[in-house]
Amino acid sequence: MNLSFYIAKRYAVSFSKNKAINIITGIASVGIIASTMALFVFLSVFSGLKEFSLNFANATDPDLRIETSTGKTFKINSKQEALLKNNSEIVSYSKIIEERVYFMYDNKELVAHIKGVDDNFIKVTDFKNHLYAGDWFKTNSESVVIGSDISRKLGLGLFDYNNALEAYVPKPGKGDIENPDEAFNKILLFPSGIYSINEELDGKYVFCSIDLAQNFLGIKNNQITNIEIKLKSDANESLVRNQLNSIFGNSIKIKNRAQLNDSLYKMLQSENLFIYLFSTLVVILTLFCLAGAIVMIIIDKKDNLKTLYNIGVTQKSIRNIFFTQGIIITLFGLIIGLALASILILLQQHFSFVMITPTMPYPILFEWENMVIVITTIVILGIVSSWIASGTVNKKLFTTL
Repeated sequence: MNLSFYIAKRYAVSFSKNKAINIITGIASVGIIASTMALFVFLSVFSGLKEFSLNFANATDPDLRIETSTGKTFKINSKQEALLKNNSEIVSYSKIIEERVYFMYDNKELVAHIKGVDDNFIKVTDFKNHLYAGDWFKTNSESVVIGSDISRKLGLGLFDYNNALEAYVPKPGKGDIENPDEAFNKILLFPSGIYSINEELDGKYVFCSIDLAQNFLGIKNNQITNIEIKLKSDANESLVRNQLNSIFGNSIKIKNRAQLNDSLYKMLQSENLFIYLFSTLVVILTLFCLAGAIVMIIIDKKDNLKTLYNIGVTQKSIRNIFFTQGIIITLFGLIIGLALASILILLQQHFSFVMITPTMPYPILFEWENMVIVITTIVILGIVSSWIASGTVNKKLFTTL
């Protein structure tokens, strides 16, 4: 057995005659366990919050969305539609017309997006599953589905055929406006359903039939603002992008879910980095306590070190004793800390001890990626602190013994 490892193992598991050193070493060990737990739990909590936040995007955003790179609308012909239908990587697609519109109801005003969708839209996204009142609108009707925030701000209910939701949009065209009443297209809408997802989306969309939106906005039948696409679970996104570019040419932009929520993803990544750096700072402070403990052990074992040195053990080997001891203590704390943190995370996942609301448990997610990050961080910092502490073993130390 390697001499340095054998002695390091004995020093790591045995108690010193000096109680103060035992206390310092114990505190360092407990600190490593606690900091490991904290780092893993913090990362897991953030992973849960991240998944919770992105669930809203996953529910409402398509896998891919095609937009025009110039102007507001682009044309789609029957040949292009046939190519989309026959694409083996695409489950479904929906043609969309979207525009900001002025709404009025009972002398209350609001600006929101009217979104005309075809029958395939509910196959592409899960909006229909988020209806908490009423039903999805019927094709070729003046019924619409509105967000709960829009309903609240306008005081708007369902199936009120005596009081319609009025929508206004400027008429397309050029020239001076002589009669203000003729400057806007107007339509009367009747809510048939209310959806609820989050505050931002609940105040953004009014869904209607694509034919209704085309007539209201003065858009031709073969013109749309975007196409939303649902891919197969094992689809090759890069391949699909190339196929879509060959179908529509270079006049389109293709965005995936992350690109559609660019600011959200950037914010989550920044917060994740901040949490990791903050937690790592705690780990650094703890592991340098370990370095201090090893230095104290070196001083405590000076008589033993002199004996080893005199019988021919090299300075490098003696350094390796304390370097290895630091690694052993680090790994001991790492394993126990990960085990305890994993138990806490799994208990929260299965039994929901911590709740945000009476019906919503605090989100937390066990991920192997987070475990790899914690192991890498603790091991690297443990190596650094052990190397620094073992570096105090030098010839001057032996000559002063």
